[in-house]
Parts: sequence; structure tokens; C-alpha cells
Amino acid sequence: MNEAPISVLVVDDSKVAQLLLVHILESDPQILVAGTADSGRDALDFITVCRPDVVLMDIHMPEMDGFETARRIMETRPLPIVVCSAVTSPEDVATTFRVMEAGALACVAKPAGPEHPDYLQMASTIRQTVRLMSEVKVVRRWARTGAGPAKRPLPARRAEVLSVPPQTGIIGIGASTGGPQVLQDILSTLPKDFAVPILIVQHIARGFLPGLVEWLGQTSGFHVEIAANGVTTLPGRVYFAPDDLHMGIRGNRRIVLTNDAPIDGMRPAVAYLFRTLAEGYGPAAIGVLLTGMGKDGAKELKLMRDSGAVTVAQDRESSVVHGMPGEAIRLGAATHIWPADKIAEGLVAAVSRGSDRGES
Repeated sequence: MNEAPISVLVVDDSKVAQLLLVHILESDPQILVAGTADSGRDALDFITVCRPDVVLMDIHMPEMDGFETARRIMETRPLPIVVCSAVTSPEDVATTFRVMEAGALACVAKPAGPEHPDYLQMASTIRQTVRLMSEVKVVRRWARTGAGPAKRPLPARRAEVLSVPPQTGIIGIGASTGGPQVLQDILSTLPKDFAVPILIVQHIARGFLPGLVEWLGQTSGFHVEIAANGVTTLPGRVYFAPDDLHMGIRGNRRIVLTNDAPIDGMRPAVAYLFRTLAEGYGPAAIGVLLTGMGKDGAKELKLMRDSGAVTVAQDRESSVVHGMPGEAIRLGAATHIWPADKIAEGLVAAVSRGSDRGES
């Protein structure tokens, strides 16, 4: 017996965009567009009558924007939400991540049309993301009466210490689908005097990275930037691999960017970063593999573990998609398997132990 198709509600105030997205989605026999809505308010009305499996939604709409729509959906009838937005300004991208903070699971770029050179790839990404998000179990986010308490950073030192080696000097993190919100949780929980540079490869649609960096900088209190070639990494700073460039790190703490061939179709690749950490830092590094589709970085996390590094994989329960960390666990690459809300605590413990021994 055939499985029921994935039902999708498309929310966009442009009829042209609606028609294009419907065409893209329904070219996959596993997907059925249950309806379209011109505004956030129409979307809320629709899901009170017909509950789709996924909501594919723009951020700019009349009456109620994407942020407010996502917030209300997650407070009343929680559903997997995918943001589908055209990247036209830094403000648009920053708004996209506010919508993700409200509960959206992923963001994809809105394709310009069949004549665009990247149309087929963008359409495939939309379909693949919708299929993946339809399998995610979401939970209700209760309405807040006010702004709510700010997330309290961890202290720089802890009495409880994990079994990790000293000399921890650098952290590498890889993430894909579901990663931005986990990164925000980790960075906003780390102590503000956290004295180790953090290098991150986040798979994300082209054009969204500057907004992600701005959002994380504003919400975490850390200095977050897109990496530049040859820059010497500084303690307590966060560096993201740029669009379409691999990022690695030399033994002298200088970042190296390269347009070498994609690794398993990925550029930037987590694999490239982790390989340089294994080769140049060994036990002085920590590798973290977060939620995401595919296998990028899993084998290289094993290289890091074999070189003596502390290696972390996010657990299945807290991952939006358990592809990358799941593969790392299968390979025996992880010295620790932690839920998202315990990763910052583990990083603090690892770094604190190194500094307690008088090593950097």
C-alpha cells in the first residue's frame, strides 16, 4: 500500500511565487500541496480546518509577517515550518533567523524561476527539505507574557569536570539542517569570557550567511564574523566559513580559505575543517558535529578522535535531522554524545580543565 503524500501549505502574498512553488513541490509524487495562503492570517485560518504536514512560508506578508505567524502556529497548532525567502537585503535575512527563533526549522532560498541557472538545484533543495521536515516532531511553544528571562551564560569555571584531555586550544563545529538554532543556544550559553576560538562550517543556502552571523552576534554576545583568509584566530571569537569556500586552520592559528574541489558535493565542507584540526592540533582541539542531513564531517571527526581530540556528536532526540551526527556515532567517532542543551556545558568543562592545569 502506498504511503499518503506529504501535505504542504504554501504561504506567500505573491500569486506568481505560489504557482512556482506549487509546481516545484508537486513535481515530486511524494508531495501534495494541500492549499495556498496569501497572508499569515490566512495561513492560521487554514490550519484550523486542515492540518498540513509542513508549512512553506515567506517572511514578508500583509496583515501578519512570518515571525508573528510562526510564533502563533507554534503556540497553538505546532507544525514543521520551512522559511522560503528571497535574499534581497541583510534586514530580510536577519528577519529570517528571527522566524527560526520563533520555531521555524529550516530556511531555503526562493528560486527566481526556471530560467535561473541554479533553478534545478534550488528546487531540489526545497523538495528535499520539505520531505525531511515532514518527519520532524515539533512541540508547542507556550505563549510568553513578556520578553522572558535572558539565557544565563555558564560560569567560566565549573567544579564538575568531564574526562577530557588538557591543552584544549581550538573548537571546530559542523552543522547543517537545524544548526542555526542549536548554534544560537550554544553560543548564548557559553560564558562571555570563554577564551577559545570557535570555527564553524554551517551548510546554508547562499546569501543567508551574513544574516546568520549578524543574528548570532546580536543574540549571543560573542564577536561573530565571516572568516577571511590568513586571519589569526583570537580567543573568544567565532569564525564562519564563507559561502563556497573551504575553511581550515594552520598550526599557527591562521585561517586558510580555499576553493579546492567540493568534498562529497560540499563546499564549504565540515570534512575539510575537521581534517586540518586533526592534523594540526590533535589533542588540543575539540570537534562538534551537530544536526544535519548527510554525512559531511563524520569520517573526519573520527580522525580527530584518533588524534586525541575531544569529539562530540549531538544526540538523536535533540537533532532536527540526525544524519551527520548519526553517521559519526555509527563510525565510533564521538567521545561524547550530548543533547543540544548540554553541549555548551561540556565545552566549558573541557576548556576549564585545560586552563586549570596551566595550559592554553
